[in-house]
Amino acid sequence: MDHFLYRNGQLHAEDVPLAEIAATVGTPVYCYSTATLKRHYRLFTEALSPLPHLVCFAVKSLSNVAVLKTLGDLGAGMDVVSGGEYRRARAAGVPGDRIVFSGVGKTREEMRLALTEGIRQFNVESEPELRALSEVCVSLGVTAPITLRVNPDVDARTHEKIATGKKENKFGIPISRASEIYAEAAGLPGIDVVGIDVHIGSQLTALEPFEQAYLKVADLTQRLRAEGHDIRRLDLGGGLGIPYSRSNDAPPLPLDYGALIKRTVGHLGCEIEIEPGRLISGNAGVLVSRIIYVKQGEGRDFLILDAAMNDLIRPSMYGAHHDIVPLAEPAVAVQPHVYDVVGPVCETGDTFARARPLPALRQGDLVAFRSAGAYGAVMASEYNSRPLIPEVLVKEDHFAVIRARPSFDEMLARDTLPPWL
Repeated sequence: MDHFLYRNGQLHAEDVPLAEIAATVGTPVYCYSTATLKRHYRLFTEALSPLPHLVCFAVKSLSNVAVLKTLGDLGAGMDVVSGGEYRRARAAGVPGDRIVFSGVGKTREEMRLALTEGIRQFNVESEPELRALSEVCVSLGVTAPITLRVNPDVDARTHEKIATGKKENKFGIPISRASEIYAEAAGLPGIDVVGIDVHIGSQLTALEPFEQAYLKVADLTQRLRAEGHDIRRLDLGGGLGIPYSRSNDAPPLPLDYGALIKRTVGHLGCEIEIEPGRLISGNAGVLVSRIIYVKQGEGRDFLILDAAMNDLIRPSMYGAHHDIVPLAEPAVAVQPHVYDVVGPVCETGDTFARARPLPALRQGDLVAFRSAGAYGAVMASEYNSRPLIPEVLVKEDHFAVIRARPSFDEMLARDTLPPWL
């Protein structure tokens, strides 16, 4: 469920007409719903109760500080994968003891930052990283709580670019070598082994892969405890998918996911951490764009928008589907027209949809890409020297710009000429 609904013939974000935001801020523009963000976060906390738990929002899915503060103020933790994301979480007021640091390539500088300002745990992904973290801890005279991310060799049945739990993926340590590497971790100075981490991929639409992975984690927990390790925390990752198309079957609900966690690992007496991103932020955001031209091609018509692949790269990068809807509500019995929906970037890959049935649309009309809150603005670029587009947060009948569109002068000012020019 989201809070983007037609009212009086116009698509609204909560109580604000999206056309009003477009008129005030310009297009293209990302718009997020506070009510949706909060509702989706609470679905996870309710699903895991009464287990001791922490829901850590995956900052990589939507990293605007205003969004992080909205969730952090509810008690959310943060899952970060870079020093920049760590700084964003701290800027949002999230304390270090609610921040989990993931990622395969943590640098010593990032380790020092988190150890100095506070960290709940590092999810360590390799032996070289483990040794580097130990050395940094010794140099600072501190101890780092860690989990080791195990790779359970489970097929998440998702897009190959976002699958992370098979043995050929770069993530984690082989579960077959867990005992060996946990023993090394326990013997290193500055390292406190607190648990196990696993994450098998993103946009999962079935619970079975989670169940396979979590049963392996349960067996590993008992084995490691028998070997003398105090396993008291399980980080089960994220990855639960969302319905990108209203016509497709809905993925499992957080309530069902929570029941699976209780069934597979709830008996172990561990604190549970999960790291949802997409399911919290995906349907909490839309991308609003204006039609520049309607172009008649050879055997097809094109809607040429002012949004492009640099603003929303998912369709170009993953072949991803986003529902596209007009801001003006179409008549119920309107006959659809088939369009290719494209952007202005000089790439054939700058295509959002092919042969998409839509109401007949005209130059100047506004459209919204639904389910654009996750991996939209965070993956945007300035390709073709197009400024990053603004982000807006709505709460009830108010809205605020939470990231402004830079001017061309600001964009150009970041370039500097060498002395010989």
